Amino acid sequence: MNKGVSFLETGIHNTSEIGRLKKVLLHRPGGELENLMPEYLERLLFDDIPYQKEAQREHDAFADCLRQQGVEVVYLRDLVAESITDADVRADLIRQFLEESGVKDDRLRESLEDFLSALPDKEMVSAMMAGVRKTQLRANSARLGDYLSAAGDDYPFAVDPLPNLYFTRDPFACIGSGVSLHRMYSQTRNRETLFGDYIFRYHPVYKNVRKVYSREMEPSLEGGDILVLSRDTVAVGISQRTEPFAIEILAKNLLELGFSQILAIDIPKSRSFMHLDTVFTMVDRDKFTVHPNIQGDMEVFVLEQGGEHLSIRQERASLDHILMDHLGLSRVTLIPCGGGSVIDAAREQWNDGSNTFAIGPGRVIAYDRNHVTNELLREHGVEVLTIPSSELSR
Repeated sequence: MNKGVSFLETGIHNTSEIGRLKKVLLHRPGGELENLMPEYLERLLFDDIPYQKEAQREHDAFADCLRQQGVEVVYLRDLVAESITDADVRADLIRQFLEESGVKDDRLRESLEDFLSALPDKEMVSAMMAGVRKTQLRANSARLGDYLSAAGDDYPFAVDPLPNLYFTRDPFACIGSGVSLHRMYSQTRNRETLFGDYIFRYHPVYKNVRKVYSREMEPSLEGGDILVLSRDTVAVGISQRTEPFAIEILAKNLLELGFSQILAIDIPKSRSFMHLDTVFTMVDRDKFTVHPNIQGDMEVFVLEQGGEHLSIRQERASLDHILMDHLGLSRVTLIPCGGGSVIDAAREQWNDGSNTFAIGPGRVIAYDRNHVTNELLREHGVEVLTIPSSELSR
């Protein structure tokens, strides 16, 4: 989450995708994976059903890899629990969670409130993340059939699981000394931002962080579209999930925060180009992994301060020239996922081969299964630390 953290009054300092990572926020896959069902995958924006125990083993190996590199690892569940500073905050979290989960029936809401309230803080947060099965409530009430959810009598959940929490950057992202708390494109994922809201309102370390976007905003914005390229420049993708007006709001606040320019990059509106970080990611000062199908010129809108209003300038150029011009580089190396092979590129792109996680300049963590791309990165002088990924990539 935080790169180059100075631990001043906000605990947040991120001015580079490749700055030496000091502290990172993770979500260890939990009971939400056990609550995935084939017939409801589309509803929950998921493609497969990972095996929970193996996914947890792989995630623990990921966290251990980070710790071995001197990175402090913190977990989403723990930060949320630490943000429950008194009984009123706890009650408000439960109330808002159930409201945003679409629980309309009064008796069902009462049963869920009783169920969640009886749990210790960390277990309560885990239950919110995992979702609540109707069978879990039967111990609290013999009248469950009287208040089934609006989804129908045969729907097995009183509250849906949140399986996308693994992608912690999407609901909120750290930019400079601020945090962007997002309005997600899909209502299915918007509940995820509630946890960040409580962290940045009540957590002893993070409650003073300036918010450069709010989950109450109307236009959608997701963290996978935000790349902090330097202390002066932030790139934001105009994507399927991030709207232009959201970028305008974000840009105004980032310029006030001290950034000089925001690059709004128009990317294809399709599942394979879901976010900007699937199009390219920064792995060194002048090296980037890139989606194999990014060819030709791209539209970029340069947002800068222009007196009392935003100045917007439209440019059209290839990705390498866009990056050279706006980062002051004499050359840029684009490393295509899967190399030159159509088959390898398609397979490894599916498994996030071009979405690489830098923990320092020229030093990245990548899924071991993307061996073609990983070897290509090494050939370009990038140190690649690999983690097991048979279930995490799914």
